[in-house]
Amino acid sequence: MKAESLLVSAAINIGLAILILSLFSILKNQPFYASVYYARRLHLRQNPFAPPRPSALHRLLPSVDWIRRAVRVSEDEIFETHGLDVLVFIRFFKFGINFFVVCSLIGMVVLLPLNYTGSSVKPKSYHSMDAFAISNISSGSNRLWVHFSVLCFVSCYALYLLYKNKAKSAAKRIEDLKVKQSTNKCSGKSFLSGAYRKKDKIEKLEEKLQELHCKIRHVRREMMLQEKELPVAFVTFKSRWGAVIAAQSQQHSNPLLWITEMAPEPRDVLWRNLATPYRILPIYEIGILVAVVFLTLFFAIPVTAVQGIAKYERLSKWFPPVKALELIPGLKSVVTGYLPSAILNGFIYIIPFAMIGLSRLAGYITRSKKEMKACKMVFYFLVANVFFLSLLSGSLLDQIGQSFSQPKNIPSRLASAVSAQADFFMTYILTNGLSGFSLEILQPGLLIWDAIKPSTWDRGKERNPYLYSLPYYRIIPFVALCTLIGIVYAVVSPLLLPFLVGYFLLGYVVVTNQIEDVYITSYETHGQFWPCIHHYIIVALVIMQITMIGLFGLKSKPSASFATIPLMILTLLFNEYCKIRFYPSFRHLSVQDATTNDELDQKDGVMEENVRNALDAYSPPCLLPMGFEVPESGSMALSGSTQPLLP
Repeated sequence: MKAESLLVSAAINIGLAILILSLFSILKNQPFYASVYYARRLHLRQNPFAPPRPSALHRLLPSVDWIRRAVRVSEDEIFETHGLDVLVFIRFFKFGINFFVVCSLIGMVVLLPLNYTGSSVKPKSYHSMDAFAISNISSGSNRLWVHFSVLCFVSCYALYLLYKNKAKSAAKRIEDLKVKQSTNKCSGKSFLSGAYRKKDKIEKLEEKLQELHCKIRHVRREMMLQEKELPVAFVTFKSRWGAVIAAQSQQHSNPLLWITEMAPEPRDVLWRNLATPYRILPIYEIGILVAVVFLTLFFAIPVTAVQGIAKYERLSKWFPPVKALELIPGLKSVVTGYLPSAILNGFIYIIPFAMIGLSRLAGYITRSKKEMKACKMVFYFLVANVFFLSLLSGSLLDQIGQSFSQPKNIPSRLASAVSAQADFFMTYILTNGLSGFSLEILQPGLLIWDAIKPSTWDRGKERNPYLYSLPYYRIIPFVALCTLIGIVYAVVSPLLLPFLVGYFLLGYVVVTNQIEDVYITSYETHGQFWPCIHHYIIVALVIMQITMIGLFGLKSKPSASFATIPLMILTLLFNEYCKIRFYPSFRHLSVQDATTNDELDQKDGVMEENVRNALDAYSPPCLLPMGFEVPESGSMALSGSTQPLLP
């Protein structure tokens, strides 16, 4: 890919981002679109347009007020308002900002001049970033030891940030469990959101709903009596100490006969899946794995085709009719620079929805496990298809002609694919970051849906806010993939790093705006998403180190390759240490913390009240009383107790 193609891609993405964000800032100031851009605040009975209201002219002008508000939100505010899961999610973006800012400074000051002056011979390759990458360093040069030193620093700095965030998240989890449990967080009522209720109709509607609810409860009770007992039960203990001891001990000599674990949060429970036998779950897992493998293989076709578009110089030799693109000035740069990454992002947009659909079939009893499974599947799909397949297919298409004439050089050419594909991944990050986050905050799908509903089946009805929970499965894997790309290219091609800084800065303000104004918290796992994020970053570090071992070997510096092996071992040992040191804290509540919480409850005299609340919270939905209270916070939205127990 030539320099003009990169510049065209950057110009298109930056221009689209400015246009979309400007349009968003205008629409956000219009009360008509409050149900889209202030769904959470409307659900909480907050007025997003409280005085002093801007003038009509000011509302029609683009502004950056939403960015200033997002930047001012502190971690403590996020923790208190949205919970530890959202805080962990935000810390992922902060990790990316801190890591890539430092790596960018080192790369631009140290590696970039070193690479550019590393060879007196002008690169023959048409890749525009080769002159600034490690591929421009002469074979056997002692300058490669500078790259090795930067590799060590980058790896150790990433491990330091991981340890720091892991320790902070573990401490926050303990604090969260103490605070939330001692304030009677759980409630067993089923709520009806009434942000737009009319006062003159509320009493009649309540009477009708009460009557219908009584009939539904009667039918469901009859159905429960006709069915067999479920193979699962929620057991309530009089103290947290007793619950922790029972959950972390083996109850039977056959460990598969009686399995105990701490109960998830009531909102997190998927009541439909409680009837799934435990022994059938591995079969579901195998079926889902097979489906994911076939999906990955199927998407290999469009990914390879995208690389064919990106490699215009080679493609024009094999398929001469594509030279017609040169007849229109600038069209070739658009096709080779912007189009491949845009097509790739379009194809993989549906992957998160396909994976969350597959994870629903796995029989998980909680929403959190379902989303974590979807996150894992999407991440490895992206690593396999977007990273490795783009890497391999791009290099093969690039050098297949020479490979036929010199087959002995195939391994070395494939090993150099990492530096050769830096330009493509730069355009991918630009498209995924600028266009992706801009469309996330604009929500064009909801805007179209909101325009269609009032004029069709919802004509004359009240406009309700569009309430959705934060889609972890749709955002975390893509951010993790861009983190992996940035880490792998931190030493190989440092010119890529400043784009990663912009990616995480934009992602931070967009996601913060969304969690403050749009998304609600539908469940809380007390930070269990951070071990998943930790795992993704460790995978990225290991891939980077393996890549550098190969590159040092290609550059005739075997001593640097052997010196990298202990660094990779150190990374793996660090990961094992974190599993031993922190993972149990995310999975279990310690006996010490449980005893401390019990002592605090006894001191406050709320032990019996907590037991009653737990009994109500984990009652089957069909046995719960009907209530019409509006929650005081968004934490109880989309309560798990509203799900039916049986189909």
